[in-house]
Amino acid sequence: MEANPRSTGRLPAAFLTPGSSSFLDFLSAHSPDLLPGHRKLPEGVVEAPHGTTIVAATFPGGVVLAGDRRATMGNMIAQRDIEKVFPADGYSAVGIAGTAGLAVEMVKLFQLELEHFEKVEGATLSLEGKANRLSTMIRGNLGMAMQGLAVVPLFAGWDEGKEKGRIFSYDVTGGRSEEHGFAATGSGSIFARGSMKKLYRDDLTEQQATTLVVQALYDAADDDSATGGPDLARRIFPIVTVITDEGFRRLTEAESSELARSITERRLEQPDGPRAALL
Repeated sequence: MEANPRSTGRLPAAFLTPGSSSFLDFLSAHSPDLLPGHRKLPEGVVEAPHGTTIVAATFPGGVVLAGDRRATMGNMIAQRDIEKVFPADGYSAVGIAGTAGLAVEMVKLFQLELEHFEKVEGATLSLEGKANRLSTMIRGNLGMAMQGLAVVPLFAGWDEGKEKGRIFSYDVTGGRSEEHGFAATGSGSIFARGSMKKLYRDDLTEQQATTLVVQALYDAADDDSATGGPDLARRIFPIVTVITDEGFRRLTEAESSELARSITERRLEQPDGPRAALL
């Protein structure tokens, strides 16, 4: 009789010799119940914290990805300092909007997927390949999305082949679109996108691009109650990340604090923010 792996403390051979460079495929074959989209939901209405607004903008030399810090549950603020922007690997990042718990779990699985591929293949996946892998994971969550637990992220990174920053957006079915210049997702995205549409230029510097995304988050918070603006009293500021050919970098608390405070001070003079030229 074959010994039970759990009783012997040894892993089955299949766990030691995966036949695929995809960790997601491996997990689907051996422990599908661990995938976020395969969880059994309790009966009745499910109330879960939701992350809200994520924004991104490209500039010559890279891309900026940022998010506010508020999570809501219905009309209540569930958390004021949630983190919604994470490094996917050294040259890409993902910002989450939608059901917070599932989204964070999906990000961790995505990070493992990229790390697993690199270890098995001995090379990093292309940015297009990373975007496609994330699309597959979102599609696997469609059952949950149909029950109101959707995850709709933004993915951004540095494309070594094309030598530029790129942005990808998704819908709940896993449909992927490349965004050019700027993008936003989440409940405040319509206001953030409108803000960036009037202020974005192709020749932004890195500093201007980081200012642009925080301005957009401020405008989103101004009109969308689920989006949190800079909280000076609690020292809670947007998470802002920059990805260039040197890799992923998150602005320090001092940097994001200074940026948010300077924008807030200007808003005391111009509450609606900077004006774009008519012509």
